[in-house]
Amino acid sequence: MKARIPNGMGGGPSNLNAMIKQAQKMQEDMAQKQAELDEREYDISAGGGVVGVKINGKREILSIDIKPEIVDPDDIETLSDILVAAINEAIKRVNDTNEREMQAITGQMSMPGMF
Repeated sequence: MKARIPNGMGGGPSNLNAMIKQAQKMQEDMAQKQAELDEREYDISAGGGVVGVKINGKREILSIDIKPEIVDPDDIETLSDILVAAINEAIKRVNDTNEREMQAITGQMSMPGMF
């Protein structure tokens, strides 16, 4: 005995085609958004503005600006700590922005590893 599914239920070929088209559109939108995000630049400061980091959306450090007043040859550790904080904040900002922008495309669908 074969089970019969009422019309409009079960996702016939037209529903499958629509889902495939929707997935392809989402993939195209995500690729376009990722290219846009990769080109963005972010300016991050740390240590009260004595260290500035410029990073792009690919998480590449473009420049580091260090104010002379933070450079103390007897206290390199403080400068190092501020640089680490600035770089970590820059990477976090890029990651958060990318995640937020991609979620605008995918909704709340979780797609780990996609971007």
